[in-house]
Amino acid sequence: MSGSLQYRFILVTRKTRLQELIERFNTWPQARFYLEHNQVDAQDYLDEHDLYQSRLQEAERILKALGRFQLLERRLLPNYQFSPADIVVTVGQDGLVANTLKYLDGQPVIAINPDPGRWDGKLLPFEIGDLSAAVTRTVAGKSACKTISFAEAKTNDGQRMLAVNDLFIGPRSHTSARYLLSWDGRREIQSSSGIIVSTGFGSTGWFQSILAGAMSVAGSDSHPLKDGFAWQERRLQFTVREPFPSRTTGVNLVFGAITPETPLTLESQMPENGVIFSDGIETDFLAFNSGTVATIGLAATQGQLIV
Repeated sequence: MSGSLQYRFILVTRKTRLQELIERFNTWPQARFYLEHNQVDAQDYLDEHDLYQSRLQEAERILKALGRFQLLERRLLPNYQFSPADIVVTVGQDGLVANTLKYLDGQPVIAINPDPGRWDGKLLPFEIGDLSAAVTRTVAGKSACKTISFAEAKTNDGQRMLAVNDLFIGPRSHTSARYLLSWDGRREIQSSSGIIVSTGFGSTGWFQSILAGAMSVAGSDSHPLKDGFAWQERRLQFTVREPFPSRTTGVNLVFGAITPETPLTLESQMPENGVIFSDGIETDFLAFNSGTVATIGLAATQGQLIV
C-alpha cells in the first residue's frame, strides 16, 4: 500500500472515566474507594478502560503499519496543526467525532466504535476490525463519505467560532439574555434564556429536545423537523429558548431557518456574562456583551465523515 506513505494517520483519543477519576483522586485505590463507598460498580470502570486501551493499541498497530502516525489526545485538538494530507481516525464516543470535526478543514474522519455493547454510536460506522479496510478504501479514494455542514459565528471584533452540532448564544448562567435579533428582513428586541442554532448533524440532539418540549406544550405530535434534517443541507435552524413577552421585548421571531440568503444577526444588550459557545463546550467561548454584534451563518468549511 505504497500510496499511503504520502498520508499521515492521526489517531484521536479521549481519557476514560477511570483515567479522569485517577486524575481527580490521584490513585486508583482512592478512586475505587470513592466509587464503592457510593455503591458504584468499580469493575465496570476497569472493564471499560481495559477494552478501550486494547482498541487503541490495535488501532495504533494497524495505522503504524500503513504509514506515518501521530497519537493525539482530545484536549490538544484546538492547538494541533493538521495538514491537508492527514487522515483522521477517532476511537471513542459520538462526542469525540463532533469535537474532532470542528478543528479540521475537510480532512476525512474514520470513526471507530470501541465498545459497541456499551455505545450506540450513531456517528460511529466502524468497529476496530473494519479499520484497515476503511483506511485502504479512503487512501484509494473509494470510500463513501457524508458531508457535514457547520455553523459559524462571527463577531464585529473579528472573532470566529465553528459548530458541528449547535451554537448557544446567551447568558453564562441561569439568567436572561437581552439582545436585538435580526433575521429575514425583520428585527426584534428579545429577552430569553438564549438561542440555539442547530446544524443538520446536530438536529437529532439538543434541537430535538427543544422541539419535543414545544410540541408537548402545543399538544401536537407532529412537526416537519421532528426527525431532524440532512447533515449536508445548507441550512441551520435557530430556536429562541423561553422568550419573554413584555412592553419592550417581543416573541415573534423565535424559530426559523438560516440559509446563505437569510443569516441571523444578534446585537448584545447585556453589560456582562453574555457568551457564545459551541457543541456544549462552555469553557471555550466568545464574549457576547454590549457592543458585540454576532452574525450566524453557514461555514465555508465542511466535515467529511467516512461511512
